[in-house]
Amino acid sequence: MRAMASPRVLSGIQPTADSFHLGNYLGAVRQYVALQEGHDAFYCVVDLHAITVDYQPEALRRRSRVAAAQLFAVGLDPERSTVFLQSHVREHTELAWILICLTGMGEAGRMTQFKDKSAKFGESSASVGLFTYPILQAADILLYQANKVPVGADQKQHLELTRDLAQRFNHRFGETFTLPEPHIVKGVEKITDLQDPTSKMSKSSSSPAGILDLLEQPGPLRKKIMRAVTDTGSEVLADEENKPGVTNLLRIQSALSGTPIPELEARYAGQGYGTFKKDVAELVVDTFTPIRERTEKLLADEAELDRMLAVGAARARAVAAETMAKVRDRAGFLPAV
Repeated sequence: MRAMASPRVLSGIQPTADSFHLGNYLGAVRQYVALQEGHDAFYCVVDLHAITVDYQPEALRRRSRVAAAQLFAVGLDPERSTVFLQSHVREHTELAWILICLTGMGEAGRMTQFKDKSAKFGESSASVGLFTYPILQAADILLYQANKVPVGADQKQHLELTRDLAQRFNHRFGETFTLPEPHIVKGVEKITDLQDPTSKMSKSSSSPAGILDLLEQPGPLRKKIMRAVTDTGSEVLADEENKPGVTNLLRIQSALSGTPIPELEARYAGQGYGTFKKDVAELVVDTFTPIRERTEKLLADEAELDRMLAVGAARARAVAAETMAKVRDRAGFLPAV
């Protein structure tokens, strides 16, 4: 175990699209920036996880850089956060194999995310990598002895598996891993599809018109918000059951502006949807534009971006190597001569 001045936080994000979307930004990426304060922060572009489904190598390379550039563009400071690519630290896959050998088939088969994704692709088409995805995720966390892991509702089960595997290894082979705790970010509401406000905003299931991409130009962003599905009537009120579309737009405006929803409801009393949507659109554009511009600047100098990632990978490898030296010894492997 280790002694640290600050608790360590670890989180990862997949490079499976050409841009993060608003749900990613509010639910995860913006929180990463806040967690730099008072934490030893490790943030990983999980490119190994991205190959559990069909992909193209050139797209993976491009998207990995785009994901990293966006992390820096939203405010991650390479001096305060360790930002790196998962594939640049080989200990991830080594520890994953050891943990796979400690995981029961039934235990792995109960992971609901695999059930959901394999149902979409067809179980016979789902890869073994997709099946073992949560165990690689456990390795990602345990490798860095993370104290806290930011999680949403869809990841809680995976963190429970991570804790179970850490306890199992510690019980069999001696105290080795820190047991991670979930870091639940308060006040982050689920952001839903603009065209189907009863469904989560998601690259895998939303239509292009239902997603607000972080790197999107102002014109398309405004158009999507103005065309967002609202509800019958004209009152700007939060009502999950009867006004899911308006409620979603209110959540977006509240999250980006810091204004409580009741204050927004009072502001738009008697004004109808038109003014409300225009204000939401301008707020989104004002938030996204500087991030897009910084991302484009970072991507214009790939050598510098790669250098920043190499610095992060070197820091990550130092921590990972220390953990794996203990794991190899306690698991019974002979040291390399």
